[in-house]
Amino acid sequence: MTKFRTAYTGAEIFDGFKRHMNSALLIDDMHVSAILPSSNIPSDCKVIKLDGGLLSSGFVDLQVNGGGGKMFNSLPGVETIRTICDAHIQFGTTSLLPTLITDTKAQTDAAINAAKDAIAQDVPGAIGLHLEGPHLSVARKGAHDPSLIRVMTDSDCQQLADLATELPSLMLTVATESVSMEQIERLNHAGATVSLGHTDADFQTVIRAQNAGVTCVTHLFNAMSQLVNRAPGMVGAALDSNTLWAGLIADGIHVDAATIRVALRAKNGPGKVFLVSDSMATLGTELDEFTLNGRKILRRDGRLVLHDGTLAGADLDMISAVRFMIDEIGIHSDEALRMASLYPAQVLNRSNEIGRLGAGTRADFIHLGKQLDILSVWRGGTRMYSSS
Repeated sequence: MTKFRTAYTGAEIFDGFKRHMNSALLIDDMHVSAILPSSNIPSDCKVIKLDGGLLSSGFVDLQVNGGGGKMFNSLPGVETIRTICDAHIQFGTTSLLPTLITDTKAQTDAAINAAKDAIAQDVPGAIGLHLEGPHLSVARKGAHDPSLIRVMTDSDCQQLADLATELPSLMLTVATESVSMEQIERLNHAGATVSLGHTDADFQTVIRAQNAGVTCVTHLFNAMSQLVNRAPGMVGAALDSNTLWAGLIADGIHVDAATIRVALRAKNGPGKVFLVSDSMATLGTELDEFTLNGRKILRRDGRLVLHDGTLAGADLDMISAVRFMIDEIGIHSDEALRMASLYPAQVLNRSNEIGRLGAGTRADFIHLGKQLDILSVWRGGTRMYSSS
């Protein structure tokens, strides 16, 4: 049987670096084969003509605690990961790291096994695991249960180093109060993406951690030492460093819009600020409360909070974060799209396969309307969501 390729045309195409006009996106099986002029579409292609809009890479979210009514912490299994991935697809996220917040050793082990099984079963959208804790600072605990925060042991470090060789991507949010420089170096060498977060580390300590192998900071400005006149803190180190990447929760609640604008102007590259949703079980649902580590989390006026008002994750999806960056921060739409796709893929050193559209990348892409509304989403060349 003759195998037909598919060519999508009629929309602008943003490949992660530049826009292509009057062009076609060619999909061969599950991968992009080319972007070429519409006049050069091969005769063996099935042509799908889109009614304007923009084709762009699917989003890559490195901090996803839940969705579709499910929290990864509550039931860390393959079906929970599948539910979370399915919930995020309608918001343009085609690749994500299920994220476990500080929990017991038993729940952490269950999450590790769930991530391994999800990868083995090729659960669509799951690309690894993010462990946010338990090796954090109690002083910067945020919504993490302080009774579960603990120092990393040699056994913990060995388990995580082994895990980094088994998963395609392992992201670890740690604090220097609970993890040594030698452990950071070991985890980095094993292949983990080590991120600092929930820490009071000062500027010099962050630089030492960077030299040991830290490549990222978790949710910039939140749960970390701040930038002040004589103490640049972790915020100052993240902005001053040209190699550190920085995740950002762009909802206007976790970080003020003016602060975000200042940070973007200050950030040295090539390490960039990228978007994360930090989403919880509420994403894609009408839930107004759920539980985390036995504590009730309330959904109130766009916020997710503990009873004392402490922020507990975000009531946010990625396309809303992209729109916020464009409408409230004032950056170009191309840069906002990069922050949600290309940059997080680069954090994981996986932009050769996800986060952009180019020959050989996975055919994960979204069709956006004039108001950046999501019209359709494809994952691996298969349309998974349509607004019509």
